[in-house]
Order: sequence, then structure tokens, then C-alpha cells
Amino acid sequence: MTEQKNSKEIKENKKSPESPEVTGHSWDGVSEYNIPAPRWWLIVWIVCIIWAAIYWFFYPTWPTIKGNTKGSLNWTKFSELSKDQEEIADKKTVYLEQMSIKSLPEILQDEKLMQFALNTGKSAFRENCSACHGQGAQGYKGYPNLNDDDWLWGGKLEDIYKTLLYGIRSGHDLARVNQMPSFGLDKVLNKAEINDTLEYVLSLSNKSEYNARGEAIFKANCVACHGNEAKGNQELGAPNLTDAIWLYGSDKKDVYYSIYFARAGVMPYWNNRLDDNTIKSLTLYVHSLGGGK
Repeated sequence: MTEQKNSKEIKENKKSPESPEVTGHSWDGVSEYNIPAPRWWLIVWIVCIIWAAIYWFFYPTWPTIKGNTKGSLNWTKFSELSKDQEEIADKKTVYLEQMSIKSLPEILQDEKLMQFALNTGKSAFRENCSACHGQGAQGYKGYPNLNDDDWLWGGKLEDIYKTLLYGIRSGHDLARVNQMPSFGLDKVLNKAEINDTLEYVLSLSNKSEYNARGEAIFKANCVACHGNEAKGNQELGAPNLTDAIWLYGSDKKDVYYSIYFARAGVMPYWNNRLDDNTIKSLTLYVHSLGGGK
């Protein structure tokens, strides 16, 4: 009965001039209309076919036994990469030539050249320096933080450049070498005297009570490098002992170790390991981190 009714509806739809033509197929009382695709869709479809044919002709497309078709342009992702690299290399050459003849202060005043140097320096820092100083140059215990204004050997451009060139206790003939004595190991001071000294040193940054005996020992043994006011001496690499910045820690055991055994941190020299332009870029990058003078 239902099939007869559906068949009747289909015949009526076919006869009705206002109703779309149906295919004769019906499911659950729903008829399938025979409506042609919109003209815009056909146009887009034909354009896509034409575009595909053009693309197949010019670019590598179809797989073959040896790989794929080459296309009339003979284009590959490797040729595109090589072209981009050549363009980058040409641009870099212009900046590198300028950097090689300009001084650090001159580069600092050239906005475009300075931006190039900072980008180069940042990349070189991550590759060569971050293992010790950290990705953000924040430093670790025994490795200086390069973001603050506390410099053992000076924070001016020429100071940083020299430190990078020759290193610290690196074995280079021109390296920065000044060394703190090991007062306990060399039996210059006994344990009681070392304890008095560390108490006085910690009192300078309000980390301990003032110790008069320690002050006397300090003035007899330490002022030659750290100064009468313990402000340090960058020409000798002697740290300021009155601030809150401690390279090897401010705990009593850390300070005791420093006085008893001394510290002898080493920074490698980069002369002959990195080219001069890269060292200049590193200098400017480190200087720009916030602590450069």
C-alpha cells in the first residue's frame, strides 16, 4: 500500500510543472530529485581541473620509478632552500663587512648593524655560552649572571671583548689570571681565623654580626685585592663583598670553603675559535642584557 502511494506521489511530482524532476528512487517516503549542479560549482570544478593540468606540467607531481616527474621548471624544495640561503648570505656579507671595519662603539650607534649584531650574538651565545651561563644568561652557582651590573672584570664594551678574546685562567698568554690565595690550605690562617674573617665578610652585607677580629684579619690579608671598603677591584677580578651577589654562595660553609681553598673558575678563550665578528656580536649581546656599562 505504501509503495503504491509513493509511486503515485512520484508520478504526480513528474506531472507537476512547478515540482523538480525526480529520479524515481524513494526511501521511507522521501523522493530523490534530479536537480543539476549549480553553474558556479561546475565553473569552479572545471577551473580546478585546468589548474591541476597546468600544475602537473610545471611542477614535480607524478610518482615514477626513479622518484617523480621533474616538471618543466625543474623546481625542488632543495633548490628553493639553496636560493633563499644565497640571498641570506648576500645580505649577511654586507653587514659582516661593515662590522669588520667598525669599532664596537660605532656598531652600537648604527641601528641596523646593531640589530644584526644582537641577532648574531644571541645565536652564538646559545651555541657557545649557554652551557655555563644558561639560555637566559642568568648564570648558576659558580657561573656569573650576565644580566646584573656586577662584573668581576668590568662591564664596558672593551672589558667584555677582552674577556671573550682571552678568557679567565684559560691558559692563554693574555688571559685574566689573578688568583685568590688558599688561606687555609697554604696555612696562612687557621680555622678560627677563617671563621672570624667569614663572619666579618658576611656582616658587610648584613648576613652576620660584626666581628672585630675578622676585620683585623681582613685588613691584614684581603684589602690588597678587595679594597679597604671591600668594594672589590675589577682590574684584579676581585668581587665586591658588600652587595648581595655571591658567585659561589653566601652560606657560611660556602664562604669558608672560598677562604680555605680559594676559587679558581675558568672561562675559555674564544680567540682563534670564533671569528672576530662573532666575538664582537657576542660582546654587544652580553652588553645589551642589562648589566653593560
